[in-house]
Amino acid sequence: MMGYMPVTRYALRVTRHVFMKKVKKELLLATKNKHKLEELSYILAPLDWDVRTYDDEEYPEVPETGNTFDENSWIKARALVDYTGKLCVADDSGLEIDALDGMPGVMSARFGGPGATYGEKNLKVLSLMKDVPEEKRTARFICVASLVWPDRRTEFFRGVCEGRIAFSPSGNNGFGYDPIFYIPSMKSTMAELSPDVKNRISHRAQAFTKLADFLSKKYNIKP
Repeated sequence: MMGYMPVTRYALRVTRHVFMKKVKKELLLATKNKHKLEELSYILAPLDWDVRTYDDEEYPEVPETGNTFDENSWIKARALVDYTGKLCVADDSGLEIDALDGMPGVMSARFGGPGATYGEKNLKVLSLMKDVPEEKRTARFICVASLVWPDRRTEFFRGVCEGRIAFSPSGNNGFGYDPIFYIPSMKSTMAELSPDVKNRISHRAQAFTKLADFLSKKYNIKP
């Protein structure tokens, strides 16, 4: 017969630790863009959630058929929710140029035709803007993030970064239209900013900081 082993305070502490261990909440990002993933992971890091992309190779690319950033972000987030049954977030973003009547707008990723690189897209923008004076080169980056639950409840978060179109590309940081987007208050293009600065002021940073604030309040966590 085995002897009785008393429960020590140490054992109680270990048991309590095992049962009270915090399980991280999970948030799936509907993006396969590695640059965007790096930005979003940095911005959402203070939440201390399990934030990751859905990397199933069988998951299809979701067509962006909406007419607004809100619609496209919701379409992508909803599609991943339907596929996984988990809380998901997607964003849609783009560049609006006043002198081009808001172009490329929701077509920013497809501007310049199929297969066009962002270097080629940037050169096309500069070509269209070649006769536009500095005071009329106003533009803005816009990002809308959609947070969608399995029951399709949705919250939208919007970020806007104002600037203007430069006369030539400059800078090696960032991606997309960053090299031609000049921010007067920073006296540099978005591509000339350090990642730390960009992740504080960019349109995507603004939208996802609002999302992080919302989640921290809703789930009573302090980012």
